[in-house]
Amino acid sequence: MERLILVENNCTPPNFIKNIISEDLKNGKVDTVVTRFPPEPNGYLHIGHAKAIWINFTLADEFNGRTHLRFDDTNPVKEDTEYVNSIKEDVKWLGFDWEGLFFASDYFEEMYNRAVILIKKGKAYVDDLSADQIREYRGTLTEPGQNSPYRDRSVEENLDLFTRMRNGEFKDGEKVLRAKIDMASPNINLRDPVIYRIVHASHHNTGDKWCIYPMYTFAHPLEDAIEGITHSLCSTEFEDQRPFYDWTIAETEMPNVPHQYEFGRLNLEQTVTSKRKLKMLVDEGHVDGWDDPRMPTISGLRRRGYTPEAIKAFIFETGISKAFGAVDLKMLEHFIREDLKLKAPRTMAVVDPLKVVITNYPEGQTELLEAENNSENPEMGNRQIPFSREIYIEREDFMENPPSKYFRLFPGNEVRLKHAYFIKCNDVIKDAEGNVVEIHCTYDPETKSGSGFTGRKVKGTIHWVDAGQAVPAEFRLYEPLILDEEVEEGQEEKHFLDKVNPNSLIIKHGFVEPGMKDAKPQDKFQFFRHGYFNVDSKYSTPGHPVFNLVVSLKSSFQLPK
Repeated sequence: MERLILVENNCTPPNFIKNIISEDLKNGKVDTVVTRFPPEPNGYLHIGHAKAIWINFTLADEFNGRTHLRFDDTNPVKEDTEYVNSIKEDVKWLGFDWEGLFFASDYFEEMYNRAVILIKKGKAYVDDLSADQIREYRGTLTEPGQNSPYRDRSVEENLDLFTRMRNGEFKDGEKVLRAKIDMASPNINLRDPVIYRIVHASHHNTGDKWCIYPMYTFAHPLEDAIEGITHSLCSTEFEDQRPFYDWTIAETEMPNVPHQYEFGRLNLEQTVTSKRKLKMLVDEGHVDGWDDPRMPTISGLRRRGYTPEAIKAFIFETGISKAFGAVDLKMLEHFIREDLKLKAPRTMAVVDPLKVVITNYPEGQTELLEAENNSENPEMGNRQIPFSREIYIEREDFMENPPSKYFRLFPGNEVRLKHAYFIKCNDVIKDAEGNVVEIHCTYDPETKSGSGFTGRKVKGTIHWVDAGQAVPAEFRLYEPLILDEEVEEGQEEKHFLDKVNPNSLIIKHGFVEPGMKDAKPQDKFQFFRHGYFNVDSKYSTPGHPVFNLVVSLKSSFQLPK
């Protein structure tokens, strides 16, 4: 209960960043907390980004501060307004709102001027080495790098070449601007990193104004300083970049000095969260776009049926620390179950239908039966469902030659129809190939659900829908997309494609209760014995709904106490 209250009140659990912010405010180091969420608009956001969003916005909110949404759009080749718009939608959907919308490209002129300051101070130089040569000269973790033969160009020559780079006199890759730091540094990130490269490509925000673009690692600290960010929060993969972050702000003489703090990123088992790999899944047709319900993208989770509340409760549980590790996918599934169990109406759906004819039920007669919408939430009220001579049941709920302790329908056995009557199987109808196509039963009119009947008991209860009024529906059943829990560690670029689960999507065609014919996209239901389902926002049409399996009903997962 305490966990839910903290999440609903937009609070973080106790954590080291909260302690740092409290101390900074107490000591007067800052008077207003300003954080930022700075995605690169080169793909759709995933569950890992959701944690970064939550951390930045929630911590700022806890201290009455503000959070900027900033697009680090320094690579025109990979960026697109489609990604910008999707990111805005995802942040809003998660329940957050930014105070200030910014783009790195808004600061390109300022960044250029700061690079000129470095050149004038002898802290940057234009290099003619190719990208492969720069990698070769950089050295290794055990061997120092070598100085470029162009490292000692004069300030005047570097200024002239950098100006000509901006004017478009050179081809892509012909020259770069590098920071001059220390080619023998034990931190490879300080071995004269490239800070500007030539890219003759149209930019989504600045068009063709620029043909040189700052590298992310150079642009990012400048953006933070320009915007007055007080606490630059990022995942631990950027920890080794912090010395260059600090060097850039100091040597470019920025008036504001933000500080970078790193937290452990969120990884899920059996899930890929590399944007490069996710894009490969999309581009090679392994999934149905970035919002495929199997994808760990926020838009994919939304389309599948996850809620912002469940995602934020899950992230809260993972906490904020330096620790790195993969979280069990079952934990995320636990929180969507917890969120939906009191919200989702409970109805009946038949995924793999088998027709049942109740031979002693009057032909042409239909009656309405009373059913609660959610037995755990009486406030959701009741509904009426039709019942007649012909119904559909799940094919797996009938066996002609069952094993012992099989309590569902078989010849001579009696079961209860959920919300209806006892029925007894009397006959089995097969086609020419011997497949069961229909079963004939009789019902006992004295056993109507809710009538108080106690004459005898049955061990099995099965669900059903009325054959005459049921609505045809498509069901999309999902398994984890990736079979290898350690897939993110694979060094081969396409290694993980070999681990794509061929059964990650199974499509079935069946029926739902007639009351669901007007179900709208993003409506959520619990289907008796099947799980929680969400009406698909892409393929569902009026009169023929498509349902995505959000999560099964049960799991062995238990939260630590």
